[in-house]
Amino acid sequence: MPEAGVEHTLPGERLLRIMQGDLTEQEVDAIVNAANSQLAHGGGVAGAIVRKGGRIIQEESDRLAPVPVGETAVTSAGALRARHVIHAVGPVWGEGDEDRKLGDAFRNSLLRASEIGCRSVAIPAISSGIFGFPKERCARIFVDVVEGFFVQEPGSSLREVRSVNIDVETVAIFMREAARRAPVGE
Repeated sequence: MPEAGVEHTLPGERLLRIMQGDLTEQEVDAIVNAANSQLAHGGGVAGAIVRKGGRIIQEESDRLAPVPVGETAVTSAGALRARHVIHAVGPVWGEGDEDRKLGDAFRNSLLRASEIGCRSVAIPAISSGIFGFPKERCARIFVDVVEGFFVQEPGSSLREVRSVNIDVETVAIFMREAARRAPVGE
């Protein structure tokens, strides 16, 4: 599938890219998995990651679970092009305090990527699939967190953050949110 997208520069000459594509095919240091607390990777993005990356990802995850909502755990990436998988546990819509929890999941993903020395990370629209989080809110929180992260963490190793989703609707929503924030002339 050809990748389409938009990008804009963030503080510190960092790059935010919003793109359509297969998260499991990204050539980045780490990809983020939209995980559940038990790190049981049966369906959705998590299932695709294990199918392409291999059983080792699930085996490592089993040793790290459970992970609280908003927190992350890191495993190897098996046969994926990335070196690491950061498993971020997002909230289920309706459980309460969802905006804060989703913000924590995105922020902790970026912090973990930076802690392990990543220069690039690809992140899906956490919680906006089977967890039911509204896509527009997810996009707003994602862009808020990424922009804030680079202001608050100027020494981070991260140079590129990608929002990568397979479906056109989600990509379009994230593109609109990023474009709304992009500096004039970009």
